[in-house]
Amino acid sequence: MTGKSLAKYEQELKWIALVLGIVSTVAAVQDWYPLTIFVSLPFCLIWIYCAWLHTERQLKYINIIFSILYVYGIIRYFLVG
Repeated sequence: MTGKSLAKYEQELKWIALVLGIVSTVAAVQDWYPLTIFVSLPFCLIWIYCAWLHTERQLKYINIIFSILYVYGIIRYFLVG
């Protein structure tokens, strides 16, 4: 699948991102670590993709930074425990 073929699923991806965002928020409030980082990473990746579709630079770069931090957290979780 190319980026253009995925563009027709943008609205569905945004709904998935909404659900992931809600689950991530509940996980953070309930202190369900590490679920928060595992749910937040796909949330950020979806928004990076959606920002790329519409060339929204600021949204794209903010989510790239957060994705890097989530990947760091996931790697650290598996290495340190």
